[in-house]
Amino acid sequence: MVIPADKPVLAALEETAERLLARHLSTTKEWFPHTLVPWGRAAGFEADYEWSPAEAGLPSAVRSALFVNVLTEDNLPYYFRDIERMFGRDGAWGSWVRRWTAEEGRHGFVINAYLLATRSVDPVELERARMVQVQTGAVPEPPNAAEGLAYVALQELATRISHFNTGSRIDDPAGRAVMRRVAADENLHFLFYRDAMSAVFEMDPSAAVIATEKQVTGFAMPGVGIPGFTAHAKAIADAGIYDLAIHHDQILQPVVMREWKLADIEGLSGEAEQARERLIRYVGRVGKVGRRIASRREERLAADAERQPVGV
Repeated sequence: MVIPADKPVLAALEETAERLLARHLSTTKEWFPHTLVPWGRAAGFEADYEWSPAEAGLPSAVRSALFVNVLTEDNLPYYFRDIERMFGRDGAWGSWVRRWTAEEGRHGFVINAYLLATRSVDPVELERARMVQVQTGAVPEPPNAAEGLAYVALQELATRISHFNTGSRIDDPAGRAVMRRVAADENLHFLFYRDAMSAVFEMDPSAAVIATEKQVTGFAMPGVGIPGFTAHAKAIADAGIYDLAIHHDQILQPVVMREWKLADIEGLSGEAEQARERLIRYVGRVGKVGRRIASRREERLAADAERQPVGV
């Protein structure tokens, strides 16, 4: 059920949701997961089959990214529950919730099918982790619609970047095609939420700033319920697939600071002004830490390259 206090907000944004849904439906392209999976490379699994990393032909960090990405997609039942709780099941918002869910359902299927067909990850470990993830049902639960829109805008863009960067590190053309197709969907989802949140900034800038500050400063990539998530997240960051520098340069700066024009908003309440000041300081700190981490990674990679034997 929609939070009672959010009903006037969602009603005021109904025309915006209708417009954004119509734009989404006119922009998105129909695609079929079965056409992207290299079924000809698949083979049956014997009951005593034991997976080896040599079968994957992928760097361990890319396997970590695929593992986290697909398990996040598999947690769709709980994301649907929360999205419907925040935005409701009626009108344009309800239509969007169901359309978003239908599109997201393809993502988990196509990535899972690709991973199993190509034996890119351990199928036993993957299934055990899926069982844990879905039984746990851990997902972020923003307390209201404004915070929900702020979170999903950031999360969809972060997911798009992670999927795309993962695909870019897969030499297999089929794997790249799968991840880029999914990333393209995630980008359209991001645009819906980004622009819906922009409408909140226009309607009630103080509420929007307060909501954004809470979600930005508490933001975490989905997947905290995944077994071994911390180790996988570190591997993903160390490989430059998704790290603080990317979070700052490709999410916080372009969306929060430029698209939502955080520094230029006028007429804020006292509470919102304080939230803005905290948020601007936070974005600055993330940028500094991100640059420092990226610089250390580049130094490490350069040192590794120098140690590499000539001709290898």
